[in-house]
Amino acid sequence: MKKMILASTSTIHGSGYLEYLNPTLEAHFKEVETVTFIPFARPGGISYDRYTEAASNAFAKINKKVIGLHTAKNRKEALLNGEAIFIGGGNTFELLNQLYQQELLEDLKNVIENGIPYLGTSAGSNICGLNIKNTNDMPIIYPPSFDALGTIPFNINAHYLDPLLGSKHMGETRETRIKEFHVFNETPVLGLREGSWISVAGDEISLKGKHTARFFQKNKEAVEIASGSIL
Repeated sequence: MKKMILASTSTIHGSGYLEYLNPTLEAHFKEVETVTFIPFARPGGISYDRYTEAASNAFAKINKKVIGLHTAKNRKEALLNGEAIFIGGGNTFELLNQLYQQELLEDLKNVIENGIPYLGTSAGSNICGLNIKNTNDMPIIYPPSFDALGTIPFNINAHYLDPLLGSKHMGETRETRIKEFHVFNETPVLGLREGSWISVAGDEISLKGKHTARFFQKNKEAVEIASGSIL
């Protein structure tokens, strides 16, 4: 049975890294001692070691040890034998590219489907959809495919932003870009606002956090999903 937490962001204003999620993470990871961290998204181009250190410091607050997957001699074996997995934010294109290049994508999908506790934030949430076509990231590298894990039956647009009333910004809104996506694609998209996350328990997917989420489907009006709702 799948056990997933997919959050829009790692950090909210006024809070430390993953801190706002700590009560949820304590319950989510209560049966494990060690979390395998996959640092391939590397936000801002930071090193894998530095990124793993940030994750380690955050998980220490809930008494969990973190091991960076990049330090394993056999990464495939380490992934398959791990107790739990965390993938943080950064560049979704590079994250997916590394999973393809290192032939880890199918293994990651399998362990998630088999029930390993998984936490994704931002890019780590984006890759759980059917593809990564709704990421906000710059395509700094071209992965072999945009197809992702498909562990949820829709895509996530993390850090979803509503238009600001009175703003003089003349560029496209997130909603406009998602409508453009739906001209050519059928996949539903969940606009996940900062501080919100979805919980996956088997086939049940529910919205958590303080905010509503905006759900987009091709040829339909977008709808607001209340926190606590089953998607």
